[in-house]
Amino acid sequence: MPLLIIVTLLWAFSFSLIGVYLAGSVDSYFAVFTRVLLAALLFLPLLRWRACSPRTALALMAIGAVQLGIMYLFYYQSFLLLSVPEVLLFTIFTPVYIALLYDLLERRFSPWNLLVALLAVAGAAVIRWGRPQGEFWLGFLVVQGANICFALGQVAYKQFMQHRPTLPGRQVFAWFYLGALLVVTAAWLVLGEPDYPRTGLQWGILLWLGLVASGLGYFLWNKGATQVAAGTLAAMNNALIPAGLLVNLLIWNREADLPRLALGGSIIVGAVALNEWRQRRSGPPVPAG
Repeated sequence: MPLLIIVTLLWAFSFSLIGVYLAGSVDSYFAVFTRVLLAALLFLPLLRWRACSPRTALALMAIGAVQLGIMYLFYYQSFLLLSVPEVLLFTIFTPVYIALLYDLLERRFSPWNLLVALLAVAGAAVIRWGRPQGEFWLGFLVVQGANICFALGQVAYKQFMQHRPTLPGRQVFAWFYLGALLVVTAAWLVLGEPDYPRTGLQWGILLWLGLVASGLGYFLWNKGATQVAAGTLAAMNNALIPAGLLVNLLIWNREADLPRLALGGSIIVGAVALNEWRQRRSGPPVPAG
């Protein structure tokens, strides 16, 4: 779980950086393309071409295409329709998708996974539930598209790597980014507009998001996902919400209800702690990657 906590703190800044400095100023398709390209370039030097079979490489590319490529296309569009707090709020459904997808792939139904996920959803819902203005329903659906892609990718990678414990994760993870790069390149070429970064700050943010948030972030998050139980993974997804709102409040002075933030965050932490306690009693999860 330490890897998931580190990446949560890292990603807490991404929501505000995108919403404040890039959304509406830089073409979303170009921003997504640049971010994924930088992440791929970061891991290409580590790629061992013969470390996995063509079938394994294609599977990793497919996971990356969904979890990162298609997800980012939905995710960046959502900032054109919603505020940063609203985007954060509407990610509360990701844990439910993770729990249900995991059980579906396992061909079983685990009430415990669903319970932990719903506790995390309840904690996130406590934090901020207002009446969003503007294109509410369209924005809501766009965020759900991102949530489903992110959930599906996490579950697929976790299952995939647990069946290949000897596969050297960092030496083949470039395939993940290459799969995403195919998707976002096609989207940028077909749908992109010539709205490029105009300031050094915007370019710097893209570099940070590409190399650090995407490059290191997604590798560490997916590796962390293989080391925890499904319920913990589901709950940790919602830890991004209080972290992102707190960053948004302290740095960009956006409105937030601190008592609600504290209460909702406590519920989420409680859900994670409860699942970890139960997991320790039943035995450690099988590590992979």
